[in-house]
Amino acid sequence: MPLFEFQQARVEYDQHGKGAPQLLLLHSLLAELTVFDAVLSKLAKTRRVTRVNLPGFGRSTPVQLDSVGAHADHVARVMGALELPRDTDVFGSGFGAFVALELAIRHGARFRRLVVADTLAVFPEAARTPFRGMAQRVSEAGMQAVLDTAIGRMFPPEFARKHPKIIAARKAALATVDPQCFARACLALASLDLSSSAEKIQNPTLVLCGALDQTTPPALARALAARIPGAYYEEIAGSGHCPMLEQPDALLAKMGEFLGRRAH
Repeated sequence: MPLFEFQQARVEYDQHGKGAPQLLLLHSLLAELTVFDAVLSKLAKTRRVTRVNLPGFGRSTPVQLDSVGAHADHVARVMGALELPRDTDVFGSGFGAFVALELAIRHGARFRRLVVADTLAVFPEAARTPFRGMAQRVSEAGMQAVLDTAIGRMFPPEFARKHPKIIAARKAALATVDPQCFARACLALASLDLSSSAEKIQNPTLVLCGALDQTTPPALARALAARIPGAYYEEIAGSGHCPMLEQPDALLAKMGEFLGRRAH
């Protein structure tokens, strides 16, 4: 995959297809850009689709970013460097969704519509503890120390049992992530609170959530949607925290319907 350099950092990305509006895809904390492989060809039939690896993922330089907002600022700079037009749509899943939300709050004029999957405004205190624990284990013992825990958060047990090849591929990809970047991202999620700033989002927004998601449960994803002016909320049946792999057709259908709507 191609690399480009800006501000003394490498960013790994790829682009597929033609057409407009363009679409930017942002991956989760437990994945990297290849997690979109199952939906890429269909998305690229009618659009120019850009995927980027966040710092420390794939071959992207492990830039030190200590908050989700800093990640969003980084993505805004990447969008500028890649000359993505201002009518580009953005889709983020998991950590990528939190980054996309901050992107809308801080740089909303930089893109058009927003789709986020499996995210929320703020984690309850009990849910922040696992992030802090993963950050500590990764810092002390590397990515291998959290692979099983991370995959357990990503997929429902039944899906994991039925799809061992997907699980193995995700573990292999996750094992290559820069441990310190992963730890910083975990701590950034533990401290994130968008409960008051989400109302600043002006981009037309669709909030999706897997009905089986235990990491960012549907009730909290629905509450996030209620905070964003005019946002739509929909659940994806049979999906946990990774609809691109668990229910790709349902994800594509819901994204297509929303992104194809006429502006009001």
